[in-house]
Amino acid sequence: MIWASIITMALVTYFVRLAPFVLFGGSVQTPKWVEYAGKYLPPSVMGMLIVYSIKGVDFLALKASLPVALAMGLTGLLHLWKRNNLLSILGGTAIYMIMIQMIFN
Repeated sequence: MIWASIITMALVTYFVRLAPFVLFGGSVQTPKWVEYAGKYLPPSVMGMLIVYSIKGVDFLALKASLPVALAMGLTGLLHLWKRNNLLSILGGTAIYMIMIQMIFN
């Protein structure tokens, strides 16, 4: 049963990744809605993730909000400086974890 699940997931992943090349490859013009989604969907998802991440933070409590604010600020600055998603995420996560484990515990 486990092998059947693994094989099924692998085939679905393969065909999902193959689909754009089959549908839009060659001389077929990419639809405008696909181009629009490709341009605006990633920033929209990032915005939703930011809102979801800070929805439970009490911004009136300095102990709870300062690590979040500093980590978000560092993440933004790192991204503007290096334009490297991995560096930005790791840097922001590291500073947040250091602050909540060592400074604001």
